[in-house]
Amino acid sequence: MKASKRKKLKDAGWKVGSAADFLELNEEEESLIAMKLALAENVKARRRRLNITQAELAKRLNSSQSRVAKIEKADRSVSMDLLVRSLLSLGASRDEIGKTLGARPASTKRRRATKAKVA
Repeated sequence: MKASKRKKLKDAGWKVGSAADFLELNEEEESLIAMKLALAENVKARRRRLNITQAELAKRLNSSQSRVAKIEKADRSVSMDLLVRSLLSLGASRDEIGKTLGARPASTKRRRATKAKVA
């Protein structure tokens, strides 16, 4: 966010911070969410790169297309185990999955403005 926009928001009574700040997540919770998002983004990118539909991936996983959609959105009901199994079924190696876990997904870097409470 540009400094000028940040200043305008603060001057208008908004507090600017990350989603983790807003949700009051501790470091471990923020890391776990970042890992799930990175794995989910990798599943979607790898599936698209292989030109496989969600339904085809679902067959590989003995699951449903709607479940694959949830996997790709990192739905809270999706386990880390299912994310990793999905990547393995798409041909990812252990090393590639490890690199994915070490990467920080773009979606966790966004900052949001929230209206500060008036005392």
